[in-house]
Amino acid sequence: MLSGKLLPGALVGLLLLTTGCKSKSASTGYFPVTLQTDWYPQPEMGGFYEAQLQGLYKSENLDVTIAPGGPYVVTEQQVSTGAAQFGMGTSDQVLVGVSRGLPLVAVAATMQQDPQGVMVHDASLVHTFADLEGHTIAVKPGSIWFQYLLHRYSLKSVREIPATFSVANFLQDPEYIQQAFVTSEPFFAHKAGAQVRTLLVNSTGYQPYRVIFTSRKFLADHPEVVQKFVRASLKGWRNYLDSPSLANLTLSKLNPALSPDWMRFSVDTLKEGHFIDGPDTPDSHLGHFTAERWTTTYKQLEELKVTAHPIDPATAYSLQFAP
Repeated sequence: MLSGKLLPGALVGLLLLTTGCKSKSASTGYFPVTLQTDWYPQPEMGGFYEAQLQGLYKSENLDVTIAPGGPYVVTEQQVSTGAAQFGMGTSDQVLVGVSRGLPLVAVAATMQQDPQGVMVHDASLVHTFADLEGHTIAVKPGSIWFQYLLHRYSLKSVREIPATFSVANFLQDPEYIQQAFVTSEPFFAHKAGAQVRTLLVNSTGYQPYRVIFTSRKFLADHPEVVQKFVRASLKGWRNYLDSPSLANLTLSKLNPALSPDWMRFSVDTLKEGHFIDGPDTPDSHLGHFTAERWTTTYKQLEELKVTAHPIDPATAYSLQFAP
């Protein structure tokens, strides 16, 4: 997904910093929960760190551990098995997981629009997604959004190669095309002197949310904890967008691959693109879901034949907790 790499030595420190003592939390009256993120610590999860640093979780009597993700962490499995109480992901992943029998339910949006896209060199002949026909693209295998592009634009001769989560190959090959978060990979390309363009997937009509989800059992057993976690997290995101310096300082300690310039680029892109709070539409407030968008995404997934069994999409999310 994102380019940032966590150095092996730093990973030990990260785990020490983010692993809480559950027995102590229980004895002090705080309810212990773990949030499993979908990547290494980066600004795209800054609101959660802001909520933790400002004591917003503690004020809700929660002791929150933020567990780092990565390319080999399957967040849906962590949450469905109870290894974590909350996870970060996308609404299409949640819908597919529920269709496969995973007891997941999304409770709030972390991003109204997905920063997922495709990055090309500025001189590339690819100006639209339809222009990908006949080209090779580096993409994470099994990416649903890429399957949507193939279907949506009737792409029959696109060669797919595994994404490396780096821009090294891109910089060496003027014909190279790769997946990118617009908050991340373009920064590294520009820093190395490359001129690039990005095509956003959300411009195609495929618009999954980025979400917080929990397990159906945890939601049934602890709805008040879910409400507290969502409320504190959304406050954290509001504060982070206003003033990200405190959380960014912590992020840089947890992930030394981050630089001040990269974090500034990421936050500015998130804000300017209204990825977190949404564009100026009726669907544009922090954390918000609409049933219409969930239903549209589910119908697109059915058309792609990536759902295992038919489901009512309304069972994959709750409108109870976000504004």
